Amino acid sequence: MTELKQSPLAAEHEALGASFTGFGGWEMPLKYSSELAEHRAVREAAGLFDLSHMGEVRVVGPDAAAFLNTALVSDLGKVVSGKAKYTLMVTPAGGVIDDLIVYRIEEAEYLLIPNASNRERVVAELEERAAGFDVEVWDETEGISLIAVQGPKAEEIISSAVRLDETYLVEGLKYYAHTTVTIGGDEILLARTGYTGEDGFELYLPYDKAGALWRALLERGSEFGLAPCGLSARDSLRLEAGMPLYGHELSEGRLPQEAGLPVVSYSKPEAFVGREALERAREAGLGKTTGQRLVGLKAAGKRAARAGSAVLDDARNVIGEVTSGAPSPTLGHAIALAYIDVAHTEPATALKVDVRGKPQDFEVTKPPFYHR
Repeated sequence: MTELKQSPLAAEHEALGASFTGFGGWEMPLKYSSELAEHRAVREAAGLFDLSHMGEVRVVGPDAAAFLNTALVSDLGKVVSGKAKYTLMVTPAGGVIDDLIVYRIEEAEYLLIPNASNRERVVAELEERAAGFDVEVWDETEGISLIAVQGPKAEEIISSAVRLDETYLVEGLKYYAHTTVTIGGDEILLARTGYTGEDGFELYLPYDKAGALWRALLERGSEFGLAPCGLSARDSLRLEAGMPLYGHELSEGRLPQEAGLPVVSYSKPEAFVGREALERAREAGLGKTTGQRLVGLKAAGKRAARAGSAVLDDARNVIGEVTSGAPSPTLGHAIALAYIDVAHTEPATALKVDVRGKPQDFEVTKPPFYHR
């Protein structure tokens, strides 16, 4: 059995009484006390997350933009320095290998953030696809720590932690943009991104600086209601926000059109990997007039559908499958994401979901379920 990797913040989590779980090859905090309290802290104040399991892959070289435009589906050449873009890596058949955020650091330098479980595959694909381009691919995952502060008080917390002459950088930072700030004498890459549906920031820094930053943020955030949060709250928050999770909503068996992700650039000139397959799928109306599409489902009650639950039409025919489901702490009823046949995807369509052998009433809705 492969030994789980340890976060550089493992000792901090233990001191806070966290319970742990294996995730993407890493041992990470599942929760500290109450998942519900952590979820509510993010919606009402702020939550502090250790995301050091996420990958960090740097692409550097004169051909960096052209290379990424060939390796990934979006037009990364149009992303200016200081900005970021959500994108996908797909197979030649169009199936999703991973979803990732790409930051343009400088003209010839990008930082890619793949999911923990896919990082090695993404790096291998990048190295293979880099043939003929003047670029270098560096996997920096096990040297960079990632900490997130998410919630309506996030800006106030980060502003209170940076140098006084840098607060304007925090307050002026746009969504999906990044800058460099100083906290405790250390330079940190600060991005206004996140995975909770709230305003928030993600902070990238070296492993050996992570503990000091974690403690500083907890101390600064105490007056704002900041709470450490684990993977359980992160999952319920992203589900309310309608954000896909790789291995649930995204996989090699699904194309971007089915997931409803409008990130594929058909206007860029590069013959990116998967282009022909995705163009054929688009012409065939996949996700619009044919096949299945990802939708939201909401229930009248709290009884939740789980991943793998069958979605049924009025005649009890199976028309799809739930990919993620849970009771919504914020909304007070059960919610789910599911792939269903396009004929049944109109919002307000009444459907049934087989919840542990009993059909339960659900209604189609367009994600996100929660709007801040």
